[in-house]
Amino acid sequence: MLTKREFYINGAWVAPAQPRDHMVINPSNEEPCAVISLGDQADTDAAVAAAKAAFPAWAATPPRERARLVARILDQYNARLQEFAEAISMEMGAPIDFALSDQAPCLPWHTQNFLKAFEHIEWVRPLDPSVPKDRPQPAVALEPIGVVGLITPWNWPVNQIALKAIPAMLAGCTCVLKPSEESPLNAMLFAEFCHDAGIPPGVFNLVNGDGAGVGSQLSTHPDVEMISFTGSTRAGKAISKAAAETLKRVTLELGGKGANLLFADADAQAVERSVLRMMENTGQSCNAPSRLLVERSVYDQTVAKAAEVANSIKVGPADQKGPHIGPVVNKRQWDQIQGYIQKGIEEGARLVAGGPGLPDGFNRGFYVKPTIFADVKPGMTIEREEIFGPVLSIIPFETEEDAVRIANDTPYGLTNYVQSGDPMRSNRLGHALKSGMVEMNGKPRGAGSFFGGVKQSGRAREGGIWGIEEFLEPKGISGYDFSVKDAAE
Repeated sequence: MLTKREFYINGAWVAPAQPRDHMVINPSNEEPCAVISLGDQADTDAAVAAAKAAFPAWAATPPRERARLVARILDQYNARLQEFAEAISMEMGAPIDFALSDQAPCLPWHTQNFLKAFEHIEWVRPLDPSVPKDRPQPAVALEPIGVVGLITPWNWPVNQIALKAIPAMLAGCTCVLKPSEESPLNAMLFAEFCHDAGIPPGVFNLVNGDGAGVGSQLSTHPDVEMISFTGSTRAGKAISKAAAETLKRVTLELGGKGANLLFADADAQAVERSVLRMMENTGQSCNAPSRLLVERSVYDQTVAKAAEVANSIKVGPADQKGPHIGPVVNKRQWDQIQGYIQKGIEEGARLVAGGPGLPDGFNRGFYVKPTIFADVKPGMTIEREEIFGPVLSIIPFETEEDAVRIANDTPYGLTNYVQSGDPMRSNRLGHALKSGMVEMNGKPRGAGSFFGGVKQSGRAREGGIWGIEEFLEPKGISGYDFSVKDAAE
C-alpha cells in the first residue's frame, strides 16, 4: 500500500499540520491501495499564502515564458504515462486499457489545445479596432484574476485537472488544487510533473482534503479570488453560497441528465453507439446520454438492439486487459445506483438488461450490471435524477416537437445528443435543445472546443480560448498608447 501523506506547497512536499489519515480504496477489490492525509485550515492557509506570494512574479512573467514552462509538463507526462494511467486505474476503477487510451491522455490533449489557443490571445486590445494605433485611445487589458482554488472530482480526474490547472497557470494565475479524496494519486503525480517541469514554487499547490474541510476553506478564504469547481449540483450550490461572502468569481461544471434523440432515419450504428457511449467509464460521466428518446416507429427494434448491446458488455477488474467496464468508485456510489435500479422497477419501468445486485461471478468489488430500462415515462425517478452509473432509460416519442419537450423538461442542461440522417433536422435540434453542448451522430467536439452547460449543470466554459479567459479579468484603460511596446505582449 502506498503512503502519500504529504502536500505540495510552495515547491516542496510538506507534512500536514495535523495528520488525518484517509484510506484510498481500490474499487476493484475493496482493499485499501493508499493512505493520504486530509488537510486542515493550517494546510489550506499555507497553500494559499504560497500562491499569493508567488502571484505577482508569475503574473508578470511574459506569456511566452509561461507557455514554455507549462509545455514542459508534457515531457514529464510522456516519461511517466504508464505510472500515471495505473494510478488512475487503481484508485477509481477505470480499466487499464481505457485509462491509457482515454483517461490519462486528457492531459496532453487539453494542454496542447490550450497552448494553441494561448497564441491567439490579445492581451491588450483597442476598444475600437478601427481606430489607428498611432495615438492614445481606450483599450481593454486582460489580466490574471489572482489566486484560484481548483476543486476536482474522481470520475475523470486528470481531465478536470487539465481543464483547470493548465489554463489557470497559462493565464498568469497561481492555484491551489484540492482533488477528490477518492482519486488523489493522479493529482499528486501531476504535482510532481509541475515540479520537475520547473513551474516556480507557489504557482501550483496541492492540498488533499474533503469538501467539508479543504473545499469549504478554499471557498471562503479571503485571499482566493476564484473557485473553479466540478462535481455535484448540490455541492456547487453550497460552494456558491459560501463564496458569496467574499464575492469570488465561481465557475461550476455540474451534473447532467443528457437526452439522446434517436430518429427512424438514424444510421445503422446509432443504437450500439448510444449504448456504448452511455456505459463508457461505467456510466460515471456528467455528460452521459442517460435518456435515450426513440421515435415510435423504431422503438421496439431499438429496445431489442440496446438490450443486446448491454448484455454483450463485459464487466471486470480495472487491471484486466481487453474491452470491458470496471467497478464504480465506492460503496456509497454502488448503493445509490442499486437504489435507483430498484426504484425503476418499483415505478413500473420495464427492465430489459442488467438489474440489481453484483454481476455473475463477483462477490466483492463495486461492480454494477449494465442496465437498461424501457417504457420509461417522463417524471419517473430514473428519468429525472442523475444516476451516475451504467443505467440507461429508454423513452418513446411521437414527433420531433414531443422529443424536444421531453428532452428539455429537466433541471439539467449539459449535453444533449441527436441521431438523425436529416441535416436540416439536426441543425434545428442543435438550436432547440437547451444545453451547453449538442453532439450530432457520434461526431466528437473539435479540438479547442469548450465543455460546459446551462441551468443546474452550471455555466463553466472549460477548454480552448474560453477556458483560459475564465481566469482573466478585463480592465478598461483610457489613453493607452499602442506605439509603446507593452511588457504584456
